[in-house]
Amino acid sequence: WLDCDDVVVKRDWNTEAGLGRQKIFDVRRTHNDVTFIDEFLTEDFVREQGLFTYEYDKRAGHYKVDSREFRAVKQKLLSMLSNRGNPRIFVTDGNHANRGELELTHEHEGSDMQLQWAEQTLRNVAHLWGRPVHLVTQVDDVRVVLHHDGTEFKADGLKKRRRTKR
Repeated sequence: WLDCDDVVVKRDWNTEAGLGRQKIFDVRRTHNDVTFIDEFLTEDFVREQGLFTYEYDKRAGHYKVDSREFRAVKQKLLSMLSNRGNPRIFVTDGNHANRGELELTHEHEGSDMQLQWAEQTLRNVAHLWGRPVHLVTQVDDVRVVLHHDGTEFKADGLKKRRRTKR
C-alpha cells in the first residue's frame, strides 16, 4: 500500500483480509484529529473531494476560493484544529512600560482577532491582572494594539477608532 502510487489501484485496494474495521479502530486509538489529518490526508483525496481554502473578499462582499493547493488545504485544516481553533496568545511582557502592565501578543495565523471577544476577554484579564492589559495583533494585515484598563477599551491602529465604556 505505501509503495503504490496509482490512485485507481489504491482506491480499489482489497486484500480480502477483512481487517478494515480493525484498522479504523487502531487508527482511532492511536491518533487524534490533528495527527490523523497530518498522517492520512493525501493530495489525491484533497483533489478528488474538491477541497480548498477560502477567504472573505471585502471589495466583492463575499467569500472566494483562496487556494486549491494541497499544502494550503492541509495547513488550514491543521491550524483550525490546533488549539481547538482558539487564537494563540503569548505573554510578551509582564512589566510593560515599566508600569506592571501586561503585554500579550496574538500569533496571527491568517485569522483576524474577533474584536468584540477580545474586548471582553481583555476586560476580564485586566480585572484579574489588576493593571491595564495590551494585546498586539493584526487586523486587515495592519498592526493593531488593543488596550483595556478594566473600564475602557481602546484599539490603536484600526481605521476607525473604537472606544467603549464598560
